[in-house]
Order: sequence, then C-alpha cells, then structure tokens
Amino acid sequence: MAGMCNYDGKVVIVTGARSGIGAATAKKFALLGAKVVCAGRRPCTDTVEAIKAAGGEAIAINCDVANEEDVKNLIAKTVEAYGKLDVLVNNAGSLPPTRDLVDQTVEDFDHTMDVDVKGVFLGMKYGIPAILEAGGGAVVNICSVAGLVADPGMAPYVAAKHAVVGLTRAAGIEYAGKGVRVNGIAPGFVASEMTQGWMDDPEMKALVSSYNWQNRIADPSEIASVAAFLASDEASFMGAAIVAVDAGQTAH
Repeated sequence: MAGMCNYDGKVVIVTGARSGIGAATAKKFALLGAKVVCAGRRPCTDTVEAIKAAGGEAIAINCDVANEEDVKNLIAKTVEAYGKLDVLVNNAGSLPPTRDLVDQTVEDFDHTMDVDVKGVFLGMKYGIPAILEAGGGAVVNICSVAGLVADPGMAPYVAAKHAVVGLTRAAGIEYAGKGVRVNGIAPGFVASEMTQGWMDDPEMKALVSSYNWQNRIADPSEIASVAAFLASDEASFMGAAIVAVDAGQTAH
C-alpha cells in the first residue's frame, strides 16, 4: 500500500477521527505521508498523539458535522494551517437506539439524519470548493451496508445511510469531470466504540459475525486501507462508486 498510495504533500481531513474507523483512517493517511486534520465533536487528542508518535503530522480541530458554522470553520482552519485541502473523508456518524420503527423517537431520528446525512452534505458543500481550489482531489464518504440493505430495529440509520449513498452518487456524477472524485465505502459490522455495546453481548456478536462469509467482525484498519486506496491516484477511474467492504454480506 505504501508504494501504491503516496500522500506526501497532501492534506487530508477525516471527520469522526477520535476513534474507530475515523482514527484508523487518519493514522493510515498519515502513515502514507499526508498531513492529517483530525476532526471530531470531541477532541481527537489521542489520534493526533498517535500519529505524531509514529512520525506523522496531524492537528485536531473540534467540529460538530451537523453544525454548518463548525464545518465552514473546519475547512477554513485546514486551509489556514496547511494551505489547501486535497482529500475529505466524511466518516462521522451516529447510531440510534435499536428499536422498532414506531418506537423510535423523533429526536433520535432527527439526530441521526443531522449527523449522518446533513454532516456529509455540509462536508461536501464546503470541502469540495476547497479541493477544487487546490487543483482537484477526492472525497470518500463512509456509508454502510445499511445503505445497501436493511436490518430491523434500525430504521433511522438505514434511511440515513441510504441517503448518504444517494448523495455520494449524485456528487460523484456532478464533479467527476471537474477534478473531484467522490466515492463511498459500505462497511459491514466493524469493531468500534460506537458498536461496543453489541460487541459486549455474546449473542449479538455471534449474530452480526454470522452476517458475512468470514464469520467475523472487521477491524477499523481494514476500512481505512480501502479509503486510502479510493482517494489515491490508483483509483483514478473510480467515481460515484459504493464499495462494499463486508466479506460478502451484501452479495448473498
């Protein structure tokens, strides 16, 4: 991967970089030479320190992706710090409580849509112009297999991730000829802070592991590697694509 995807001199924003897929993705880009901006609603201090300890370069910027002013500030501070933006990884997300649709609260639905959908929209709305200003680059949106199929008890999340798939495809078509490639990743179940509650339940862990043909749960680094590929020149003919990283779950 290091030989294929060289990010020396590139500037990358990763949202939701405090833990899970976001932290692993920030570390991957830094390992490949990028200057990484780790954005999170809570400080991404641990991620930045880990990157610096490994010899990489990174800064942390607090950002609630559902807040327009926060997102505008994130892009402006990134350009102020590093002079440009080459890659945006929209990873930040929220998982609502698992319950039947009629038992979901309006507040949970609104919060999920604000973070998972509006957050991606705002990231692209303000990030793409900065990428264009830098001469072109890439956006990688972290979707979910829930954007391709549905599971019970997760209606707001399924709706949100289907919307992110649509946004990714729409933006991918609009900007493919303008120098910005927009693609998405649809991970299967990944071990993270957000999914820890399910991981702690032996029956639930066995169930979600059984969804894929490797009968296991993914490590965040396995998603990070695909993000680094999609944003690189090695994926130059990929646009408006949704790449399932799910050990065959959605192929069945």
